[in-house]
Amino acid sequence: MFRIQEIMEMLPHRYPFLLVDRIVEWDPGKRIVGIKNVTINEPFFQGHFPGHPIMPGVLIIEAIAQAGGILALKALGGGKRIAYFTGIDNGKFRRPVVPGDQLRLEITVIAHKGPMWKMHGEAKVDGSLAAKADVTATIPDGVEPYGEGDGE
Repeated sequence: MFRIQEIMEMLPHRYPFLLVDRIVEWDPGKRIVGIKNVTINEPFFQGHFPGHPIMPGVLIIEAIAQAGGILALKALGGGKRIAYFTGIDNGKFRRPVVPGDQLRLEITVIAHKGPMWKMHGEAKVDGSLAAKADVTATIPDGVEPYGEGDGE
């Protein structure tokens, strides 16, 4: 549905912080499903934890937030806007995510009013829940990402 180049046109995140590899389902303004392929080459595995690599839970939640940002940005017509992650509620971690796993990021809109979005996200591996959270984001008018995601 959306490959990495299209995702990079929507999100300002870049390596090593871009945590959505592709979008496989999209119901405009309502639901999105993204994929993150987790490999041993992820830089966070160097220190979390040597000899027993586990994806940090906060980065799983960040992947949920990024997929939610894509959902909201696409609903607003895309363009050069930025979604700010503003809150998290009900975050739970249910299983570790390790190299070789494929995270399926399932995001559903709970509410949307003006620039504010509240979404429920679940990250699953092979159908098993790894993490879930309700996340909020704001997409203000007139705020564009720096350059083309290069920090300039």
